[in-house]
Amino acid sequence: MILDHIGFAVGSYETSKAFYAAALAPLGIVLVAEVDQGEDPGAKACGFGREGKPEFWLGSEGRTSRPIHVCFLARSRAEVDAFHKAALAAGGRDNGLPGIRAHYHPDYYGAFVLDPDGHNIEAVCHKPE
Repeated sequence: MILDHIGFAVGSYETSKAFYAAALAPLGIVLVAEVDQGEDPGAKACGFGREGKPEFWLGSEGRTSRPIHVCFLARSRAEVDAFHKAALAAGGRDNGLPGIRAHYHPDYYGAFVLDPDGHNIEAVCHKPE
């Protein structure tokens, strides 16, 4: 892993928190922390991760001007499939069905969804079948 954590603002904090809780559960990524953001009364942030370490943060500061791309590492292709299914059930929009993306490398198995704010969220497994 090369990132310690990533975070971004969302338009509806509660909607996005619920979306990511459902979409990331198949990857073993869960809500680890929720905090007040200090100087802005009522502003919240939540962190998702594995093994108690929050690495993916959402903040209630308001929608950013450009969608971003975030890719979560899956431990199997089945996790990628489960992520895609869970994300759609949680209100995400399909942005690429689970499958091989050989233009990256022969074992790149990924799926893409758009979250409630239009951010492009991906899960990928790099392992051969």
